[in-house]
Amino acid sequence: MILRRALRRVWFAIFLAASATLAFGSFYLDHVMPFDLDRPPNFLTKYHLQLLKREPLRCMAALERARIDFQPVLPEQRENGCGYEDGVRLLKSEIDYGGRILLRCPAMLALLSWERHVLAPKAKEYFGRKLDATGQLGTYVCRSIGGRSGRRLSQHAYANAIDIAGFTLEGGERISVLRDWDDAGAKGRFLRDARDGACHYFGATLSPDYNAAHANHLHLDMGLIRICR
Repeated sequence: MILRRALRRVWFAIFLAASATLAFGSFYLDHVMPFDLDRPPNFLTKYHLQLLKREPLRCMAALERARIDFQPVLPEQRENGCGYEDGVRLLKSEIDYGGRILLRCPAMLALLSWERHVLAPKAKEYFGRKLDATGQLGTYVCRSIGGRSGRRLSQHAYANAIDIAGFTLEGGERISVLRDWDDAGAKGRFLRDARDGACHYFGATLSPDYNAAHANHLHLDMGLIRICR
């Protein structure tokens, strides 16, 4: 009995310490050092983005400070669990995403940070050209993982994910995940650097190295599961 009480006290102390750390981290990152799209990623970036899930107004303020052309979207909730509360629609960016994509605000910040700090400079480095567009396969769709019944909902069901099939360089040259992933030249190196760079912002980054289901695209999501492959 004494041991149980002691263990309960220890776990309660750990819980209080963790709660205090989380609260302090949230206060510091959200209030003292607001998210800046121009700031290169560091070890706190993903933690900061996760905290902004609880601070939609501060998240959208980060988009406004960066002068992003976006539009808040009315919340959507479905009986089967799909939906979002802090959705934003991207109206325009330096890269053409093939339409006005819809994502939760922190996922949009992650995507635009990846664009600025990874995709744009790597395109210049490897090809000496501007990146014009991405071939994206979708963001919000109410479905389970892999579209298979009986499985848990995909992060796409929460507007928390985007799939990227390839890129188009200035002048029209295309880079395809399906076709160029194993390329030994610049296209293959660009794709792998794009994957590795996405891991600084997204919770899960899945590529053809993960499994056959991702042979033709990069899956990027802001879920709690951490994986970079």
